[in-house]
Amino acid sequence: MRIVTRPDFDGLVCAMLLRIAEGSDLPLVWAEPGDMQRGLVDVHPGDIVANLPYNANCGLWFDHHFSNTPDRPVQGLFEMAPSAAGLVYRYYRERIEQDYDELVHQTDRIDSADLTEDEVQHPENYPYVLLSMTISGRELQDEPYWNRLVDLLADHPIDKVMADAEVRERCARVVADNQAYREHLERHTTIDGVVAVTDFRDLPQTPRGNRFLVYSLYPQTVVQAKIRYNDRDRNRVIVSVGHSIFNRNCKVNVGLLLSHYGGGGHPGAGSCSFPKEKADTYIPAILDALVRNQTVDGPE
Repeated sequence: MRIVTRPDFDGLVCAMLLRIAEGSDLPLVWAEPGDMQRGLVDVHPGDIVANLPYNANCGLWFDHHFSNTPDRPVQGLFEMAPSAAGLVYRYYRERIEQDYDELVHQTDRIDSADLTEDEVQHPENYPYVLLSMTISGRELQDEPYWNRLVDLLADHPIDKVMADAEVRERCARVVADNQAYREHLERHTTIDGVVAVTDFRDLPQTPRGNRFLVYSLYPQTVVQAKIRYNDRDRNRVIVSVGHSIFNRNCKVNVGLLLSHYGGGGHPGAGSCSFPKEKADTYIPAILDALVRNQTVDGPE
């Protein structure tokens, strides 16, 4: 049995809680939702899958994404919730002796983007928010860091975690990246009605940075569509869409919309990945739905 989860803050906390409940020696397998959807993840019989689309081989499954709603009963727990970690914590609460209420509460807030404008503008003043920004599935070589964070979060309070030398170094890098990212956003974002369209495809590498900052920079918009190439395979385009966390007037169910283009997610955020030759068809259709800002029940 292994733990198969996603390399983001929610996934890391899922992995930590599952190890405490099921065994600290369980191997961790890190995977992206798109790879799971395309059948590229080798899920073994009995594996525990969390914060990812369902796989029939798994023994237990924990998820909260609208687009992954199961069509039959499953072992584990699926529910519309702020985070998958919150579902894992509830499922195993009687087995977990330590008090992780605050960690799970912060995971709920971060994964559901329930943040204040000051947290977005100055994440360096908020340890959980800043720590979450050091985790990116785009860098496969970071797997030892993800594994280390799982152990640190299990054994230490947040102030001790933030005092770790590697964590400090990565947090400093995030602060610098966020400053540069603001400039990239301003250069590569256009406004189409109520939509902030950020297109990074002309850059050799997608810049890192605070994914919530765009909502503070463009308060008149209700949603962002970020377009980029997959940095590991530039023959594939990734479109990420998120409702503004400050101007909450977007009516589009993002997970449902993007499920028609090879992706999925929550009602308020999601992504899709497709071959670049489909970009001229898919991207205008996605943007048209966002600009019209209406509920989506099927492909446009």
